Amino acid sequence: MKTLNLTAVLEKEGTGYVSLCPELDAASQGDSVEEALANLREAAELFLATADPAEVAGRAKGEVFATRFEAAATFSPTPPEDFSHEL
Repeated sequence: MKTLNLTAVLEKEGTGYVSLCPELDAASQGDSVEEALANLREAAELFLATADPAEVAGRAKGEVFATRFEAAATFSPTPPEDFSHEL
């Protein structure tokens, strides 16, 4: 079995977290960061196990880069308490 190295982007939404795999255009959610990531892994694995190879190729994106950057703002936004949550 081949193992793929994929990207997970997680965002706090309400009381839970939304997770996205940009390479496969797959998404999931969970009550915690860990649950959202586990659910995303499961969704990606189910998709890869059942999808037609042409659909996988059509959705698959090349390299995905995630980074942080600074942007000037005319106001002082107050980020949520867990704005920079890390695994």
